[in-house]
Amino acid sequence: MTLSEQLIYCTTKIITIINEKQVATGTGFFMNFNENIEKNICQPVIITNKHVVKDAKKIIFSVCRADESNNPLDQEKFTINLDEFNIINHPDDKVDLCAIPIASLDIYSKEYKVNLYRGKLKTDLIITDEEVNNCSAMEDIIMIGYPNGLEDLYNNKPIIRKGITSTHLKFDYNGKKEFLIDMACFPGSSGSPIFFCNESSYTQGNTTVFGTRCKLLGVLYGGPQHTSTGSIIFENIPTNPRAVIQIPNNLGLVIKATRIKELEDSMKNMS
Repeated sequence: MTLSEQLIYCTTKIITIINEKQVATGTGFFMNFNENIEKNICQPVIITNKHVVKDAKKIIFSVCRADESNNPLDQEKFTINLDEFNIINHPDDKVDLCAIPIASLDIYSKEYKVNLYRGKLKTDLIITDEEVNNCSAMEDIIMIGYPNGLEDLYNNKPIIRKGITSTHLKFDYNGKKEFLIDMACFPGSSGSPIFFCNESSYTQGNTTVFGTRCKLLGVLYGGPQHTSTGSIIFENIPTNPRAVIQIPNNLGLVIKATRIKELEDSMKNMS
């Protein structure tokens, strides 16, 4: 697989049942926390925003099936219904990040006798401070997710969007560990991972580097909106489509990926 082909197996559309009449959608991505290669153990989770799963009574997501050789069966998916689940929130109440432990996927796999295929992002994919300092003020980026709940249903694939960084990655936008991106961000995009994804070459400072690069930069959670009166407000990206009374500014607020490590640290002592 190419680099971008690998990444599209890392996300899943999250459907939350809040009550009998209200259904919302967002984006999550699979990640392995606290991996110990020698002991062959880790904490598999789905990363998303707190507001995506807020007040959820049930969480539904899908995983691609695999054949006996662990090759993905693109047009076959296995849907997981979680009536009972734990949500591990980022320890800072002001950080809109959470993790949903999914070790139960192995139980589902054995119980229903299905092989499952999912991308497994690792925390070593998170961009380092040194790499950030070598970035330019404007960088090409991609976002993978489910805007307005859209996906390629036939092939069980997310939507890829491309944009640029609107603020320099080495600066904390408005004093928070966040940055701004220039990209259309619609309801359902909350929780989408933001990447560098270069499959042939990229620039680093004043140098052109030939080769591939994949780095996790952050997680989308909100953006500025114009109200019907012309005011500009910042809010979470909604999880359900609604009548247009606020107009997206085609900008997105992204939580820096280093905050994912803080979430990982909070789970270290959990079994």
